[in-house]
Amino acid sequence: MSFIVAAAQYPIDLLDDWDGYAAKLARWVEQAAAGGAALAVFPEYGAMELASLDPATMGDLAGSLASVAALLPRIDALHADLAARHGLHILAASTPCRLEDGRYVNRARLFAPNGKIGVQDKLVMTRFEREHWGVSAGAPLRLFDTALGRIGISICYDSEFPLLARAQVEGGAELLLVPSCTDTLKGYWRVRHGSQARALEGQMIVVQSPTVGEAAWSPAVDVNRGAAGVYAPPDGDFPDDGVIALGRLDAAEWLFADIDLARVAQVRADGGVLNARHWAEQPGGLSLPRGAVVDLR
Repeated sequence: MSFIVAAAQYPIDLLDDWDGYAAKLARWVEQAAAGGAALAVFPEYGAMELASLDPATMGDLAGSLASVAALLPRIDALHADLAARHGLHILAASTPCRLEDGRYVNRARLFAPNGKIGVQDKLVMTRFEREHWGVSAGAPLRLFDTALGRIGISICYDSEFPLLARAQVEGGAELLLVPSCTDTLKGYWRVRHGSQARALEGQMIVVQSPTVGEAAWSPAVDVNRGAAGVYAPPDGDFPDDGVIALGRLDAAEWLFADIDLARVAQVRADGGVLNARHWAEQPGGLSLPRGAVVDLR
Protein backbone atom coordinates (compact mmCIF):
# COMPACT_ATOMS: atom_id res chain seq x y z
CA MET A 1 0.00 0.00 0.00
CA SER A 2 1.28 3.44 -0.96
CA PHE A 3 0.68 6.51 1.19
CA ILE A 4 2.35 9.67 2.50
CA VAL A 5 3.87 9.70 5.96
CA ALA A 6 4.70 12.93 7.79
CA ALA A 7 7.43 12.88 10.47
CA ALA A 8 7.53 15.85 12.83
CA GLN A 9 10.63 17.74 13.85
CA TYR A 10 8.70 19.08 16.79
CA PRO A 11 9.78 22.06 18.94
CA ILE A 12 9.27 22.15 22.70
CA ASP A 13 7.52 25.44 23.41
CA LEU A 14 6.75 27.41 26.55
CA LEU A 15 2.96 27.43 26.59
CA ASP A 16 0.65 30.03 28.09
CA ASP A 17 -2.36 27.76 28.56
CA TRP A 18 -4.08 24.59 27.36
CA ASP A 19 -5.74 26.45 24.49
CA GLY A 20 -2.30 27.42 23.21
CA TYR A 21 -1.25 23.78 23.16
CA ALA A 22 -4.48 22.67 21.49
CA ALA A 23 -4.08 25.34 18.82
CA LYS A 24 -0.45 24.36 18.22
CA LEU A 25 -1.27 20.69 17.86
CA ALA A 26 -4.24 21.41 15.61
CA ARG A 27 -2.02 23.57 13.40
CA TRP A 28 0.61 20.85 13.11
CA VAL A 29 -1.95 18.16 12.27
CA GLU A 30 -3.65 20.45 9.75
CA GLN A 31 -0.29 20.98 8.04
CA ALA A 32 0.31 17.22 7.89
CA ALA A 33 -3.15 16.65 6.42
CA ALA A 34 -2.66 19.47 3.91
CA GLY A 35 0.52 17.72 2.76
CA GLY A 36 -1.51 14.61 2.00
CA ALA A 37 -0.31 12.56 4.96
CA ALA A 38 -2.20 9.41 5.92
CA LEU A 39 0.05 9.01 8.96
CA ALA A 40 1.51 11.76 11.15
CA VAL A 41 4.33 10.80 13.53
CA PHE A 42 5.22 12.92 16.58
CA PRO A 43 8.33 12.43 18.75
CA GLU A 44 9.19 10.98 22.12
CA TYR A 45 8.40 13.23 25.09
CA GLY A 46 6.99 15.99 22.88
CA ALA A 47 4.15 16.28 25.38
CA MET A 48 6.58 17.46 28.08
CA GLU A 49 6.00 21.02 26.88
CA LEU A 50 2.73 20.77 28.80
CA ALA A 51 4.75 20.90 32.03
CA SER A 52 5.01 24.65 31.38
CA LEU A 53 1.31 24.97 32.23
CA ASP A 54 2.16 24.43 35.91
CA PRO A 55 4.77 27.03 36.93
CA ALA A 56 5.00 25.54 40.42
CA THR A 57 6.41 22.23 39.14
CA MET A 58 7.69 22.88 35.61
CA GLY A 59 11.32 23.16 36.79
CA ASP A 60 11.14 19.95 38.82
CA LEU A 61 11.68 16.51 37.30
CA ALA A 62 9.18 14.67 39.48
CA GLY A 63 6.68 17.51 39.33
CA SER A 64 6.80 17.67 35.56
CA LEU A 65 6.02 13.95 35.34
CA ALA A 66 3.01 14.30 37.58
CA SER A 67 1.62 17.42 35.94
CA VAL A 68 1.85 16.09 32.38
CA ALA A 69 0.59 12.59 33.25
CA ALA A 70 -2.46 14.15 34.86
CA LEU A 71 -3.34 15.71 31.49
CA LEU A 72 -3.13 12.43 29.55
CA PRO A 73 -6.91 11.86 29.17
CA ARG A 74 -7.30 15.39 27.83
CA ILE A 75 -4.31 14.99 25.51
CA ASP A 76 -5.69 11.74 24.12
CA ALA A 77 -9.16 13.18 23.57
CA LEU A 78 -7.63 16.00 21.52
CA HIS A 79 -5.60 13.59 19.38
CA ALA A 80 -8.59 11.31 18.82
CA ASP A 81 -10.65 14.28 17.65
CA LEU A 82 -7.93 15.48 15.26
CA ALA A 83 -7.42 11.99 13.80
CA ALA A 84 -11.14 11.65 13.13
CA ARG A 85 -11.53 15.20 11.85
CA HIS A 86 -8.71 14.93 9.33
CA GLY A 87 -9.08 11.23 8.50
CA LEU A 88 -5.48 10.26 9.27
CA HIS A 89 -3.56 8.12 11.71
CA ILE A 90 -1.59 9.97 14.39
CA LEU A 91 1.23 8.67 16.54
CA ALA A 92 0.98 11.11 19.43
CA ALA A 93 4.11 12.42 21.11
CA SER A 94 4.93 10.01 23.92
CA THR A 95 3.73 11.02 27.36
CA PRO A 96 4.48 9.94 30.92
CA CYS A 97 1.69 7.72 32.18
CA ARG A 98 1.16 6.93 35.87
CA LEU A 99 0.30 3.28 36.54
CA GLU A 100 -1.88 2.03 39.37
CA ASP A 101 1.21 1.05 41.38
CA GLY A 102 2.50 4.63 41.20
CA ARG A 103 5.24 4.02 38.64
CA TYR A 104 5.54 6.19 35.54
CA VAL A 105 6.08 4.73 32.08
CA ASN A 106 6.85 6.44 28.78
CA ARG A 107 3.79 5.74 26.61
CA ALA A 108 3.17 6.26 22.89
CA ARG A 109 -0.39 6.10 21.54
CA LEU A 110 -1.43 5.44 17.95
CA PHE A 111 -4.78 6.97 17.00
CA ALA A 112 -6.74 5.64 14.03
CA PRO A 113 -9.31 7.88 12.33
CA ASN A 114 -12.04 5.36 13.23
CA GLY A 115 -11.60 6.14 16.93
CA LYS A 116 -9.50 3.12 17.88
CA ILE A 117 -6.30 3.60 19.90
CA GLY A 118 -3.18 1.45 20.28
CA VAL A 119 -0.67 1.81 23.13
CA GLN A 120 3.06 1.03 23.17
CA ASP A 121 5.26 1.64 26.22
CA LYS A 122 9.00 2.12 26.08
CA LEU A 123 10.70 -1.10 27.12
CA VAL A 124 14.37 -0.22 27.70
CA MET A 125 15.05 2.91 29.70
CA THR A 126 17.99 5.28 29.25
CA ARG A 127 20.31 6.16 32.12
CA PHE A 128 18.55 9.50 32.55
CA GLU A 129 15.17 7.81 32.87
CA ARG A 130 16.51 5.16 35.26
CA GLU A 131 18.89 7.17 37.42
CA HIS A 132 17.41 10.66 37.56
CA TRP A 133 13.82 10.85 36.37
CA GLY A 134 12.23 7.73 37.79
CA VAL A 135 10.57 6.55 34.58
CA SER A 136 10.15 2.77 34.47
CA ALA A 137 10.03 0.21 31.70
CA GLY A 138 6.55 -0.68 30.49
CA ALA A 139 5.15 -3.69 28.66
CA PRO A 140 4.28 -5.52 26.50
CA LEU A 141 5.71 -5.27 22.99
CA ARG A 142 2.87 -4.92 20.49
CA LEU A 143 1.98 -4.56 16.81
CA PHE A 144 -0.90 -2.62 15.31
CA ASP A 145 -3.02 -3.66 12.36
CA THR A 146 -4.21 -0.53 10.60
CA ALA A 147 -5.81 0.39 7.31
CA LEU A 148 -2.28 1.38 6.23
CA GLY A 149 -0.57 -1.88 7.16
CA ARG A 150 0.92 -3.61 10.20
CA ILE A 151 2.86 -1.08 12.28
CA GLY A 152 5.35 -1.43 15.13
CA ILE A 153 6.66 1.27 17.47
CA SER A 154 10.14 1.49 19.02
CA ILE A 155 10.47 4.50 21.30
CA CYS A 156 13.90 6.13 20.92
CA TYR A 157 16.40 3.93 22.87
CA ASP A 158 14.33 0.83 22.07
CA SER A 159 15.37 1.23 18.43
CA GLU A 160 18.96 0.46 19.44
CA PHE A 161 18.04 -3.09 20.50
CA PRO A 162 17.60 -5.36 17.48
CA LEU A 163 15.73 -8.22 19.15
CA LEU A 164 12.78 -5.96 19.92
CA ALA A 165 12.34 -4.99 16.28
CA ARG A 166 13.03 -8.56 15.21
CA ALA A 167 10.10 -9.80 17.29
CA GLN A 168 7.92 -7.23 15.52
CA VAL A 169 9.24 -8.35 12.13
CA GLU A 170 8.42 -11.95 12.98
CA GLY A 171 4.94 -10.72 13.83
CA GLY A 172 4.59 -9.19 10.38
CA ALA A 173 5.62 -5.55 10.90
CA GLU A 174 6.02 -3.66 7.63
CA LEU A 175 6.58 -0.21 9.10
CA LEU A 176 8.40 0.77 12.30
CA LEU A 177 7.83 4.17 13.94
CA VAL A 178 10.67 5.58 16.06
CA PRO A 179 9.69 8.68 18.06
CA SER A 180 12.87 10.12 19.58
CA CYS A 181 14.14 12.77 21.98
CA THR A 182 17.91 13.34 22.11
CA ASP A 183 19.89 16.21 23.60
CA THR A 184 23.13 15.68 21.67
CA LEU A 185 24.08 14.89 18.10
CA LYS A 186 25.68 11.69 19.36
CA GLY A 187 22.31 10.68 20.77
CA TYR A 188 20.57 11.56 17.52
CA TRP A 189 23.05 9.51 15.51
CA ARG A 190 22.69 6.53 17.84
CA VAL A 191 18.95 6.47 17.21
CA ARG A 192 19.38 7.15 13.51
CA HIS A 193 21.95 4.37 13.13
CA GLY A 194 19.63 2.08 15.08
CA SER A 195 16.71 3.01 12.84
CA GLN A 196 18.67 2.39 9.65
CA ALA A 197 20.00 -0.90 11.03
CA ARG A 198 16.47 -2.03 11.86
CA ALA A 199 15.38 -1.15 8.31
CA LEU A 200 18.25 -3.25 6.95
CA GLU A 201 17.79 -6.25 9.22
CA GLY A 202 14.02 -6.34 9.06
CA GLN A 203 13.77 -5.27 5.41
CA MET A 204 11.11 -2.73 6.34
CA ILE A 205 10.53 1.03 6.37
CA VAL A 206 11.45 2.96 9.52
CA VAL A 207 10.27 6.49 10.36
CA GLN A 208 12.14 8.59 12.96
CA SER A 209 10.58 11.74 14.46
CA PRO A 210 12.62 13.90 16.91
CA THR A 211 12.08 16.81 19.25
CA VAL A 212 14.06 19.92 18.28
CA GLY A 213 15.08 23.24 19.81
CA GLU A 214 15.80 24.49 23.32
CA ALA A 215 13.54 24.71 26.36
CA ALA A 216 15.79 26.02 29.12
CA TRP A 217 12.89 26.04 31.58
CA SER A 218 12.58 22.24 31.41
CA PRO A 219 14.97 19.95 33.33
CA ALA A 220 13.72 17.03 31.22
CA VAL A 221 13.79 18.28 27.61
CA ASP A 222 15.97 21.40 27.79
CA VAL A 223 18.05 20.70 24.66
CA ASN A 224 16.78 18.80 21.64
CA ARG A 225 18.84 17.85 18.58
CA GLY A 226 17.89 15.81 15.55
CA ALA A 227 16.34 15.44 12.13
CA ALA A 228 13.43 13.35 10.97
CA GLY A 229 14.18 10.50 8.60
CA VAL A 230 12.41 7.83 6.58
CA TYR A 231 14.63 4.81 6.00
CA ALA A 232 14.46 1.61 3.97
CA PRO A 233 16.76 -1.32 3.29
CA PRO A 234 19.32 -0.33 0.64
CA ASP A 235 18.06 -2.91 -1.82
CA GLY A 236 15.61 -3.42 -4.65
CA ASP A 237 13.87 -0.24 -5.78
CA PHE A 238 14.75 1.62 -2.58
CA PRO A 239 17.49 4.31 -2.60
CA ASP A 240 21.09 3.08 -2.71
CA ASP A 241 21.79 4.52 0.76
CA GLY A 242 18.42 3.49 2.18
CA VAL A 243 17.42 7.10 2.88
CA ILE A 244 13.97 7.81 1.44
CA ALA A 245 13.77 11.27 3.00
CA LEU A 246 15.74 13.32 5.53
CA GLY A 247 14.83 16.55 7.29
CA ARG A 248 16.99 19.58 8.01
CA LEU A 249 18.91 19.23 11.26
CA ASP A 250 17.17 20.96 14.22
CA ALA A 251 14.58 22.74 12.06
CA ALA A 252 10.97 22.82 13.26
CA GLU A 253 9.10 21.30 10.32
CA TRP A 254 7.32 18.31 8.85
CA LEU A 255 9.20 15.82 6.72
CA PHE A 256 6.96 14.20 4.09
CA ALA A 257 7.69 10.97 2.25
CA ASP A 258 5.70 8.76 -0.11
CA ILE A 259 6.14 5.15 0.95
CA ASP A 260 4.90 1.92 -0.59
CA LEU A 261 4.63 -1.08 1.72
CA ALA A 262 4.23 -3.38 -1.30
CA ARG A 263 7.93 -2.77 -1.91
CA VAL A 264 8.64 -4.15 1.56
CA ALA A 265 6.99 -7.43 0.55
CA GLN A 266 8.91 -7.44 -2.72
CA VAL A 267 12.33 -6.96 -1.16
CA ARG A 268 11.62 -9.56 1.52
CA ALA A 269 10.61 -12.05 -1.16
CA ASP A 270 13.27 -11.38 -3.78
CA GLY A 271 15.83 -8.82 -2.65
CA GLY A 272 19.52 -8.84 -3.47
CA VAL A 273 19.87 -10.12 0.11
CA LEU A 274 17.24 -11.68 2.37
CA ASN A 275 18.15 -10.42 5.82
CA ALA A 276 14.68 -10.90 7.29
CA ARG A 277 14.46 -14.51 6.11
CA HIS A 278 18.03 -15.41 7.03
CA TRP A 279 17.86 -13.98 10.56
CA ALA A 280 17.16 -17.41 12.01
CA GLU A 281 20.54 -18.65 10.79
CA GLN A 282 22.22 -16.71 13.61
CA PRO A 283 21.86 -17.62 17.31
CA GLY A 284 19.22 -16.01 19.50
CA GLY A 285 15.80 -14.53 18.97
CA LEU A 286 12.71 -13.16 20.63
CA SER A 287 9.06 -13.83 19.90
CA LEU A 288 6.00 -11.68 20.49
CA PRO A 289 3.67 -12.91 23.24
CA ARG A 290 0.24 -14.28 22.31
CA GLY A 291 -2.37 -11.60 21.83
CA ALA A 292 0.20 -8.94 21.05
CA VAL A 293 -1.38 -7.79 17.79
CA VAL A 294 -3.97 -5.02 18.27
CA ASP A 295 -6.55 -4.50 15.53
CA LEU A 296 -7.06 -0.78 14.75
CA ARG A 297 -8.82 -1.33 11.43
